[in-house]
Amino acid sequence: MTMLTEQVKATLKDAAHKLTGEKKRAFTAQVALDYFDGSARKTERALGWDRVSIQRGLDSLMTGVPYPDNYQARGRKKTEALLPHLEQDIRELVDGEAQTDPKFQTSFRYLKVSAQAVRDKLIVEKGYEDEALPCRQTLGDILNRLGYRLRKPSRSSP
Repeated sequence: MTMLTEQVKATLKDAAHKLTGEKKRAFTAQVALDYFDGSARKTERALGWDRVSIQRGLDSLMTGVPYPDNYQARGRKKTEALLPHLEQDIRELVDGEAQTDPKFQTSFRYLKVSAQAVRDKLIVEKGYEDEALPCRQTLGDILNRLGYRLRKPSRSSP
């Protein structure tokens, strides 16, 4: 194992910190090959990097096949995915109250009811539990994604 000075270690850590994804794994793997006999464990011990990530980088260098990142799968799922019937239930409740733009300048449909009123109707008329439904703000965002706007349409001048 090569003895690296603290200054060189700091430089390598700084460089790795500025990289992400496949570039970071390739960099850490190359450092492991050059200074630590290709050992992810020795590299982890000396520099504090994630051993699994270093090993994935080493595997990618050996096979030539990059490790597939799956960043899209991270985070919280949209409410529509968690409650699959919510979109249809909202449309059934608000379609009768929606108005098109009087000037036909947009494809949005305007609602005279509030997001809180839609939320209350979902509980009373569609049988949703209060805890299962998203908050008023999120419900407003869902209505916007469905093409509704929560305001009265402006009156066209004569």
